[in-house]
Amino acid sequence: MNQITAHPPEAEAPATLERWLTGPRFAGLPARSASLPAPALSFEFFPPKNDALEAQLWTCIRRLERLAPRFVSVTYGAGGSTQARTHATVSRIVKETELTPAAHLTCVGASCGEVDEVARQYWDAGVRHIVALRGDAPPGQDYAPHSEGYAYAADLVAGLRRVADFEVSVAAYPETHPTALNADHDLDNLKRKLDAGATRAITQYFFDGTIFLRFLDRALAAGITAPIVPGIMPVSNYAQAAKFSAMCGTSVPDWLGTMFEGTEDDPETRRMIAAIVAAEQVRLLQANGVDEFHFYTLNRADLTYAIAHLLGVRAKPADAAA
Repeated sequence: MNQITAHPPEAEAPATLERWLTGPRFAGLPARSASLPAPALSFEFFPPKNDALEAQLWTCIRRLERLAPRFVSVTYGAGGSTQARTHATVSRIVKETELTPAAHLTCVGASCGEVDEVARQYWDAGVRHIVALRGDAPPGQDYAPHSEGYAYAADLVAGLRRVADFEVSVAAYPETHPTALNADHDLDNLKRKLDAGATRAITQYFFDGTIFLRFLDRALAAGITAPIVPGIMPVSNYAQAAKFSAMCGTSVPDWLGTMFEGTEDDPETRRMIAAIVAAEQVRLLQANGVDEFHFYTLNRADLTYAIAHLLGVRAKPADAAA
């Protein structure tokens, strides 16, 4: 009969104990409390292209309205391609909800007079907040300023200030805009936009919190004191997010790919991972003193709503948001 020597369970204990006694200690992120209140949130939507997508958008708006965001923004397509739909969506938000809308406005494809007229229409419709962007050229084309238009976002900000007393947000790029000469040049451009009268910057999304915190250090050293709000994009489709990130200059850490590995045919698990990753990203930044966040919702309410709940944001009763 073969003799089997069993190793007692306690044989592994010394190694485990040694690791505990000699290894680094990792403190958990602080629990939400009076000293770490729920963050202020804002949300971004994009205008619908058809009736079905419009229904989806308004389901999203109505669900997220109950979270009482600081404001909600509505995007503007490349080359100004969604101007009419953006205006219609923003106007409806003003008329039918308690939300504060911010309309995206770009320099692309229009004269200064035409852009100013759009801004005046927003003001007349009750919109007091504009997200001022240079904008992207239509697909397949390089950006070129309109011969009679605002050349860059800083020029647009100054123009909006002449039109009316708008609150103006602008874009910031923690990992540098893909077309910028370098990171310093990109930061100088942000400062020009703020010096022209913008009241805050909202960043391109990122996945590594240290990237944003280092960007804040650089911005402060450059004399920027306006609020810089981190943009957060929950990732429910990793392949699409990785592809888009490659185009816009956002780095995708290896650990994020590992998190989604093997979930290609499992959307429910992907959503759970997305909620946890985004919530922990926000909590880490909160622990470092950041208290406001802008969520790119992709017109999908449930994921953003779940993340907000994890962060301690509680919905108003349904009748209170009506």
